[in-house]
Amino acid sequence: MPTWRLRDADPIAAEHPYTFYKPSREVIATVSPGETVKLIFEFDSEDAEAPEAERMWVVVEKVLEDGEFVGRLDNEPHWIKDLAAGDLVAFGACHIINTERDDDDNLVERYIKRCYVTNRVLEDGCRVGYLYREDPDREDDSGWRITANDESDEYMDDSENLAYVSLGAVLSRDDSFREFLDSPAGSAFIRNTSTGQFESAALSSRRSYLTLALLISVVVVAGCG
Repeated sequence: MPTWRLRDADPIAAEHPYTFYKPSREVIATVSPGETVKLIFEFDSEDAEAPEAERMWVVVEKVLEDGEFVGRLDNEPHWIKDLAAGDLVAFGACHIINTERDDDDNLVERYIKRCYVTNRVLEDGCRVGYLYREDPDREDDSGWRITANDESDEYMDDSENLAYVSLGAVLSRDDSFREFLDSPAGSAFIRNTSTGQFESAALSSRRSYLTLALLISVVVVAGCG
């Protein structure tokens, strides 16, 4: 029995639309022999250092009438010992995570820039309660700062309670504020606790605590570098 198997990527894409890109069935239907597609190869290993899977490219040789594919592995696996470049691989549309025809204007790319968010939202499961945008600190920074709006001053003072992640990672937990993300720097929004809807807001005094915590985190990172 082979130690590897292909992962069905459809459930992953459905559960994480903002952080896991998978081409649409319409795009996959245009794939032709000679083109390459990327698949996820899960495998069994007793090596504690081994990942759960390897993502590798396959050159399509045949597109079957039922929409299935046959191709040859185009990479040399690093971890999988019973699979080699040139081996035949049969797969379906559900296994394809990238093609040569991928649309760059997708949810993952659209929200790949980062933001600072409190762990009340990212880890504790709280809904976003207040967000504001300032001028970005760096190239990969969206400028958005996001909180649950129930954090204490002491909580906001501790940089350990902040994370610097993609907007997509936050949207995966709560995307109720997505419509505001194209707003310019200086914008702020607060959730009305009575209606549950967001309203435009002035920059809160909470902003100073978050900004201070961000400065502290930057100094700490720089000091460790």
